[in-house]
Amino acid sequence: MLVVNILLILFFVPCFLFLVRFILYRTALILVLRKWMNWVDDRIHVHQYLKVAELNENGQDNEFYRRVFLYINSLPSIEDSNFTNLFSGKKSTDIILSLDDNQVIQDEFLGARVDWVNKVERFDHGGVCNRSFLLRIKKKDKRRTLRPYLQHIHTVSDDIEQRRSELKLFINNGPSENPVNGRWRSVPFTHHSTLDTIAMDADLKNKVKSDLENFIKSQNYYHKMGRAWKRNYLLYGPSGTGKSSFIGAMANFLNYDVYDIDLSRVSDDSDLKLLLLQTSSRSLIVIEDLDRLINEKLTTTTLSGLLNFMDGIVNSCCGDEKIMVFTMNSKEQIDPAMLRPGRIDVHIHFPFCDFNSFKYLANNYLGVKEHKLFPQVEEIFHSGATMSPAAIGELMIVNRSSPSRALKSVITALQSNGTEGKIGGKGKRLSDSASSPLRLEPPPHAEETGGANWKDSVPGAKEVRKLYGLLRLKSCKSPSSFDHDPGMIER
Repeated sequence: MLVVNILLILFFVPCFLFLVRFILYRTALILVLRKWMNWVDDRIHVHQYLKVAELNENGQDNEFYRRVFLYINSLPSIEDSNFTNLFSGKKSTDIILSLDDNQVIQDEFLGARVDWVNKVERFDHGGVCNRSFLLRIKKKDKRRTLRPYLQHIHTVSDDIEQRRSELKLFINNGPSENPVNGRWRSVPFTHHSTLDTIAMDADLKNKVKSDLENFIKSQNYYHKMGRAWKRNYLLYGPSGTGKSSFIGAMANFLNYDVYDIDLSRVSDDSDLKLLLLQTSSRSLIVIEDLDRLINEKLTTTTLSGLLNFMDGIVNSCCGDEKIMVFTMNSKEQIDPAMLRPGRIDVHIHFPFCDFNSFKYLANNYLGVKEHKLFPQVEEIFHSGATMSPAAIGELMIVNRSSPSRALKSVITALQSNGTEGKIGGKGKRLSDSASSPLRLEPPPHAEETGGANWKDSVPGAKEVRKLYGLLRLKSCKSPSSFDHDPGMIER
């Protein structure tokens, strides 16, 4: 009889435990039980709190905050959070989870449990006042696990960044907008332009590539010379000649994020400096149509504020490895102080098309290297007619199914353009005392000696707007549209 009772007990106890486990896991009771156990554990042990703020004491982005953000949103336990945001990824089938404001997520490392809180403090009107991550760890585990855990976060975040390799375009908000994500909001940077697809004189393109490659390898050189590790480019020329596409090509070549500053949303000089302080290293900082903003007084930023933004003391305090790019239609009415070496290191002129650049566009958009209509097109270009690359490219895109029809439409547009197109393709040589030459480093003599100057353009023409659309195409450059001295770059 005793043996039978023992066998019954051995049978019913596992069945009972299995039934309890089944009920717990099939209902929310298991979550309640886990929370209760964690609550008891929290009351028994003493915890320490460590705060990772989004901005440091100088108002600059905290690099470690970005790493923690990547790490936390990669944890499997994010699915157990009470509130989780869902976003579409780079691919249409990808779903990205992101921890919501003031939510808690748990992690385990070396047998120790830690908690992260996505803490957000707001203004009265709903804007974000302070954003941070709060780490809670048991004091008995701190000495054993904290340093290895922080190093683990660095390693995992680096791996995530390498796998994602997604560039971002940042756009500044106005100071009174109280945006949820601070002064900058971002979107994926998906511009497909590259330096290889830019229609540019081959020699000039190689010099630009060499300049950029030398820059990213010159950290020690810049620091040795006591200079901020930055470089400033000026892209100038008529609308539709590919300046914006060239910026996209630079970003893709360097693998840099892009910060596009809208000066009309900047309240004053101090606000512009704060925006600069909140940019990250390894980035392009872009201000487009600077001449129009200045001449038409569309910004409250003063000339002094812009000059300090370009090469002031703030540049040495906002991170290394940055390239500033400014675009203008013309630099004739710009104060020479803005164009001097140090504020602008490289001047690149973007003219209208000539025949050589037209052939590049025909090959790029129509797949045509030679055509019976080319001699007629060449004759029209030699007569002085010209158009912007964007206008020609749009005509080719619309008629891409028939190369002959596309070329005829370009011929018609060039002929209708008449003498107005003559002013875009030729320029005059600047005097030796004119604005700064294109100089490349790190060789020291490149900083000490000058080279030949770029040729300036003659602006003022109205280009053909037929079928222009919104497309901004690649730039066209050729030896006939501007001259450059082969020895202008010191090596």
